[in-house]
Amino acid sequence: MASIPELLRAARVIAVVGLSSDEMRPSYGVAAYMQRAGYRIIPVNPNETAVLGEKAFARLEEVPEKIDIVDIFRRSEYVRGVVESAIRVGAKAVWMQEGVVDEAAAEVARAAGLDVVMDRCILKEHRSLKF
Repeated sequence: MASIPELLRAARVIAVVGLSSDEMRPSYGVAAYMQRAGYRIIPVNPNETAVLGEKAFARLEEVPEKIDIVDIFRRSEYVRGVVESAIRVGAKAVWMQEGVVDEAAAEVARAAGLDVVMDRCILKEHRSLKF
């Protein structure tokens, strides 16, 4: 598995599952920060048409480009389905935000060759690295 610094340095495209256009939601603030840091953000949420100036997709399988990291802002009980989608689309990693934990789904992802970060905030990790 790549270390968190290696993962963040290599990544360019982050699909944010559960990204909301509500500026008060954590997903919005985290995605906006990562976008300002130079990452391409792809919103994945069937309830949105666009977020942060980017077209939103209902499912990962609809995203027309390669995804480096699938950042998951969904409750833990939904993680397995997101991981299965991430595997299908050939993502390189899945990142479960703080409070999102699914050990079984993480094992499925690792077995498929994906890097896994669980119960960590991508914004906090990026900020701590001082890129």
